[in-house]
Order: sequence, then structure tokens, then C-alpha cells
Amino acid sequence: MSDESVPHRLPPRLTSFVGRQAELDGLAEALRGGGLVTVVGPGGCGKTRLAAETAARQARTRPDGVWWVDLSDVADPAAVPGALGAALGVLVAPGRAAAPALARQLGDRRALVCLDNCEHVLGAAAELVMELLRGCPDVVVLATGREPLGVPGEVVWRVPPLSGGDAVALFEERAGGAPASARARAAVRTACARLDGIPLAIELAAAWSGTLSAEEILRGLDDRFALLVRGPRGVPARHQTLAASMAWSHDLLAEDDRVLFRRLGALCGGFTLATARGACAFEPLDDTAVRDGLRRLVDKSLLVADTRGDPARFRMLETVHQYAAALLEASGETARVRDRHLDTYLAFAEEAAPLLATDKDAWRAVVVPERDNLRAAVEHGLSRPDAGRGRRLAAELAWLWHLDGHGHEGMELLGRAVERGAGERTALQARLLTGLALVADTTRPLGLDHDAAETALEISTGLGDEAGASLARLLLAVGRFAFDLDAGQALAEAARDQARRAGEAFVADAATALTGIIAHLRDDHAAAVPLLEASVAGLAARGERGIASTALAFLAAGVLYGGDPARARGLAAEALRMARPLGGLHRVGLAGAVLATAEGTAGRLAEAHAVLEPMVRLLESSDPPPFVPGLARAMGQLRLWAGRPDEAAGWFRSEADWRDGATLADLTPQALTGLAEALRATGDAGAAAEACERALAAARHAGMPRVLADALEQSALLADDAARAEDLHHQALALRADHGLWLCCVPGLEALAGLAARAGSFVEAARLLGACDRAREEMGYPRPHPWRGPADDLPALLREALGDDAHDAARAEGRALDLRDAVAYARRARGRRGRPSSGWDSLTPTERGVVRLAVEGLSNPEIGARLFMSRSTVKTHLSHVYAKLGVANRTELAALAGPLLADA
Repeated sequence: MSDESVPHRLPPRLTSFVGRQAELDGLAEALRGGGLVTVVGPGGCGKTRLAAETAARQARTRPDGVWWVDLSDVADPAAVPGALGAALGVLVAPGRAAAPALARQLGDRRALVCLDNCEHVLGAAAELVMELLRGCPDVVVLATGREPLGVPGEVVWRVPPLSGGDAVALFEERAGGAPASARARAAVRTACARLDGIPLAIELAAAWSGTLSAEEILRGLDDRFALLVRGPRGVPARHQTLAASMAWSHDLLAEDDRVLFRRLGALCGGFTLATARGACAFEPLDDTAVRDGLRRLVDKSLLVADTRGDPARFRMLETVHQYAAALLEASGETARVRDRHLDTYLAFAEEAAPLLATDKDAWRAVVVPERDNLRAAVEHGLSRPDAGRGRRLAAELAWLWHLDGHGHEGMELLGRAVERGAGERTALQARLLTGLALVADTTRPLGLDHDAAETALEISTGLGDEAGASLARLLLAVGRFAFDLDAGQALAEAARDQARRAGEAFVADAATALTGIIAHLRDDHAAAVPLLEASVAGLAARGERGIASTALAFLAAGVLYGGDPARARGLAAEALRMARPLGGLHRVGLAGAVLATAEGTAGRLAEAHAVLEPMVRLLESSDPPPFVPGLARAMGQLRLWAGRPDEAAGWFRSEADWRDGATLADLTPQALTGLAEALRATGDAGAAAEACERALAAARHAGMPRVLADALEQSALLADDAARAEDLHHQALALRADHGLWLCCVPGLEALAGLAARAGSFVEAARLLGACDRAREEMGYPRPHPWRGPADDLPALLREALGDDAHDAARAEGRALDLRDAVAYARRARGRRGRPSSGWDSLTPTERGVVRLAVEGLSNPEIGARLFMSRSTVKTHLSHVYAKLGVANRTELAALAGPLLADA
């Protein structure tokens, strides 16, 4: 039997049906169960089109007909049976006997009856359906409406929004094609999302495509009821405009439900019964009216309920919310409802606050779902003549903005709250200033306004608030250590001691973590490791996953540079697991950057990219770009290892993109050394040398041995003179060995092997290469591929120069050396190759470094601090220098060495 041979009265298709395959399948499955299936959803969600398309596809299984009844124009409930009779071609007498008469007419037919738009004649439609189901066992009823019919056995099938892909396809179909530019296509995707995937709204928006650009349509959605006003001819009036569709639903509400509906326009995102009562339960509504009204609004598809959690949560689609908010504004109740909303959420936040001290995960679970309402309440509170309640609420939310990636919003609101209390020396003002510094820590730490933490410290100290002062002092340390490690360490240690006196375990542990991070940056890993391990244990035990993950990431980095990539991967993976529930890019990005670097070091480039790619996509879609420590450097390093130095240079430069007008001077020393390597690989030696010089100066100023060694190594690789290159490589090697940076020693030894080969010391080169082979195997540190390093061409060159037997013997001798022995061998071998016993050329690289600083006028302690050695070691080096150069004091040294240093 063809579909055309089945009797039916389906509505004409004026436009094509787009998407919804999953919904069609789901609705067909529901109809297979028989009885009544009611398609429910808000106005414009596509109930009629979905039901009509489903009905058309049911023709094969309904040999006695598919009958469509449009009830939208039926104003009198008593006329509902007659409308079905007209569709069937059957005359029925009006009155109570009409429905039973229709049931007798249908009898045992296998038919599908479709009742469209039942919401305004709900009772009559329900009575008709019950008669049909009682008297017609093979009749299935498909109904549509904005609420269920309430018939026993009814299957309620709620229409979901269009999927993202279907929504865009519908827009493009109605607009006559896809936009040409990527920017316009992105605007269409965003517009469809903002329209909640509602087909009517999307079609009305697409109708503007011949007049407005996609970007203009998107901007117009801020007042969508003014924009979406031009529906197609031949459809009911309520579908001609978005406002008419909403008005149809609103007019069907009882008066109390209309009051509740508009008051709910003050709530944002989602809410609970308790918060709805707090904002809306005042005359003429009491708590019971709010509860019962929520149920009715859900039934009428004006609210979406999520009952999976405890408590249940409710939300309005954005289009519905805009309509409710406009009604609230017109009612004159806005100020009162928003004041109650502010009071409700201030009480909510203050009630949740004790969890901050015991379990931040639990606190976040309570607070995060209410983020939109909390933000709206703060904004309203700060706009009032008396901003006290808004300021109190802002102070309660600082940790939320610190942890969850909405820091720019937090800094703006906290800044306004501080400004509203300008000049105050109160505990509230101190809390707000501390909160501002706290949020800056994960939002723009290098641009942190130190005044906020400093003023908070002054106020808290004046009020005798030891606990508050310890946190402010810690945040001041966070702001300072990026520019001055000594100042940061002193403040962190003072904050730790003060916190312990005040019984503030969190601040004490966080300050311990910061001292460990500073020790790590100084490459004092013997001090850093126990500090970081102790802080992680304390922080993790209290659910302080943010700072704990950061400390663990730094611990992983230290382990990596110490020569254990496998353990570093495990620690970094744990740091990432710890940070992920926070959602914010700052903590997740830092842990991910360390993990990706460890994976790449182990030769697992695909795994490294898999860690970072989701973060990179999020970073690229953010405006303004957030500060994500280490992410740009990690991506740059991965691109270098992949043999794509141009891309690597772009990533290293992008480290400062979060800061307006950023230049090379805004890059960290670590990024500068990576940039130098990338530029050198592209052949831009001049730009690479400039980056090296900046890195050398910055690393020396900050006191960062690893970075200084990396910069020295890049300078060596740029040097034209072999002797100069060897000096620089040995300076880098000495720094790395002295600070236990064994992973970094390996490429340095390979570079020295290359220089030895160039000088004709082939056995020495082969031994060094053999030692590096062993070190890489033991560490799990393969040479990157396809990136080419200094050692890549050496094996063939050495085999040719020495012959197979001598080459293999020398390589075996090298493999017998562990890494420490190999470093010592490299230092001895250099001396054996002909350094004279006296004169300028007899000085070691370290001795030359001491001379340079002595000639500049630095004292022995200052030289020691700059070169990371003790005062007595400096004195020993100077005595050796005096003997080799034949001078007696610093004055003679300056006279002799000054010109030589100038020429170097």
C-alpha cells in the first residue's frame, strides 16, 4: 500500500523539514506503545512540524488513516469534537454525546488521530481523547500543546531544542545558504545557541539575512522581541512574531501564575524552590503559591525542571526569560523583587561561607550552580545608593572568581565594591581588597595591583586581624615574587609564621608552597622538594585543590629537570587530575603544561599535544585571553620538537598576549630562551641573539640558574668562535651540574661533543656521546624527532674519523660513565686539550665570570649571589685568578682584565 492510498488530512508543507532525526525516531518509538502521546514544549519549539512529519511517516502502519485536527482556531471547548468530526468527514451533533459518537464512528479502525495546539482547550481535548481511547482500541492519539493533557496513561514527550548542527542547518536553509566568512558562520552558531535552538526564533532571525549581516543579527538578539517580528504568511498569528508566541502562552496563565512568571524574570541561569520563594513570595503570593506555581509553569513549558539533583533546579530558556524580565519591568515591581533577590543570595552565600575553611570542593558544589544569580545580585547591590549588601556579597564571592575561571568578571565587580567604600578602614574593605588581590592571582598576576594587598594588610593589621593580615601578606608575596624573588620569599615566610600564630592552616600551607616555588625557581631543589611535598599534603587534605595542584606541578617540573621524566609525568598527571574539577584555565593550564612537557621529553609528542589541544582551543576562543602560566612555553617547546620553529616562535611570543601592548620585555626569561632557540632554528641569528641577551640579563637579575644556563647554551650555539662557544657551554654545564639539573646536562654534553669533534678530539667526542646515550636511555629521554640537535650527525662523522673499532671502544668507554662522571670528564678533557697554565686563556669559564663581576665592582657576597656560589668559593676563585694572571689585588685585576673583557 502506498502512503498516498492511506486517507489522511495532514497540514500542507510550506517549507522543508530540517534535521530532528533522533527526535523523529524517538517519537515514532513512543507511538508504537499505543494510547496517547503528547508532544509538549514552549511556543515556537517545533511541536507542530515535528508531529506532522512523524504523522506523515506513520501512514504505512495506519491503514485506516492519519487524521490531523488543528485546534488553534477553536475558541469554544464544546466545538472540539466537531473539529475532529470535520476532519473525518463525519457530522456529529453538538453536546455531551459528540465524543462518544466519534468513538463509535472510529470503532476498531487502525488510525492515528493528531490533535494540534490543545493548550487553550485542554479540558475538552482531554475528554475527547479519553472517549477515543476507551472506545477505539486500535486508535493512537498524537497531541501537541504547551502542557500535557493530564489523561491517565498519557506519555508526555517534551521537545528538546534543536541540536547545534540542526539549528545552524535550519538557519542556513531559511536564509538561502551558508554565510561566506568564518566570522559570519561563527555569528550564526552563536545566534542559534542564544535562541535556545527554538525553530521559530531561528527562522525569524534567518528572515533578516537579506537585510542584515550575521553579526548584526546576533547583536540584535539583545532585544529579540523587537527583531523577530516578520514571520511567513499563512501561519497562525501567534507564530508571526516571537512576542506573539510568548503572549499566547502568557495569556493562558491564571493571574497568580502570571505574577510568579514575571517575578521569576529577576532570577538568572537557574534557581531552586527556596531561592524562588525568597525572591517571589510576597503579596499576593505565599510560599505554597510559589511551589504550586512552579509546577504549573513547568507543565506549560515556561520553565524547565531538572529533578536529578537535590534540590531540584529550574530554569527559563533565554527567550522566555527576556519576556518575563520585560513583564517585570513593566509591572513596577522590579526594585522590590531585585532587593529580595539580593537579600536571598546574600543569605545563601553567608550560610555557605563556613565550608570555605573546611572543604572548598563542597563550597564550590553549593555556590557554582548559582553563579549567574550571585553575579546579578552583586550588580544590583552595587547599583543601590546604599551598596553595603552588594559589597558584602562581593566579598563572599572572591574565592569563586579566584578558582573558576571568571576572574575578569570578579575583578570588575570587586573593583567597584572597593570604590564604593573608598577611604574606609573597615574589615569589609580589607576583605574586598584581599579578594581583589586573590582574584588577580589567577587572572593577571604579573599585572597585579600590589596596592590592593598592601592596603588590605595595613587595614587588617590596624584592626588587629592576624588571620586577615596573614592572607593579605601572602598575596602581597604572590604579587612581588614574579619581580623580586628575595622580597617574595621574605613576605611568604612572614605570612607563614603569622598564619601559624593565628591558626590559619590554609595560609600557612599556601605560604609554604610559595616558598617551595621560589626555591624551585632558584633551582634549590634540595629545599624546594620537602617544602612542596609538605604543602601539597596539607592543602589536599582540606580540599584546597587549586594551590595544591600548582605546588604539585612545580614539584613535577623539578623532578623532570632532575632527570626523572617518568616520575614527573606521574606527578604532573596527578596535578592535572586535581585541578580539572575547578574548570579554570589557570590551574588546569599550568598542570597541563608541565605534563605535556614531561610527555614530550619522554618522546611522546602525540600524547603531549593531546593534553594541551583542548586548552589551546579554549584559549583561542577567549576574549580577553586569560593568563595561563607555562602553556605558551609548553606549546612552543612541542612545536620545536616537532621541527616547526616558525610556529614555536609564535607561541613563545604569545606568552604575553594577555597583556595589552606586550613586547619582548614582557616575556619571562624562560620564554625568551625558547624564543632564542626557535629564532636560531629559523635562521634569524640577529633576533635570536637579542632574545638571548634579554634572557641572560633577566635570568641573572632574577637569580634563576636553569634559565641562565639555557640562555648561555643558546648564546654558545649562536657563537661564531669555537673557543667562545666552548666557554659558554661549560658555564652552562657548570650551572646545571651544580644545581642538579641532570636532564639539562645531556644536550649540553652533546653540544660539547660536537665542539670536541670539530677540534679533532674524536675519542673525547665519542666518549661524551656514549655517556649521553646511556643517560638518555636510563632517563627515558630520547632525542627529539624530527627536530635535529647537535648530536644528530656526530655518530657517522666519528665512525668515519676513528674507524669502527676505535669508535665502538670509545663509545663503550663513555657508556661506562654515569652522568656525573661524564660531566667531570668533560671538564677535565677541556683542560687536557691545551689550556695554558697562566694568562687570560688559562681562566676557566667560571673564573672569567667571577672576574667580570669583580671588575664591575661587586663584592664577594654579591658575586656569590649572582653566580649561585658561596662567599668562600668566590674567594677561592679569585685567589686562583690572581695567581694565573700575576696580579695582587682587585685594582690590578681591573687594569689588566678590563680591556680583555671589553674585547670578549
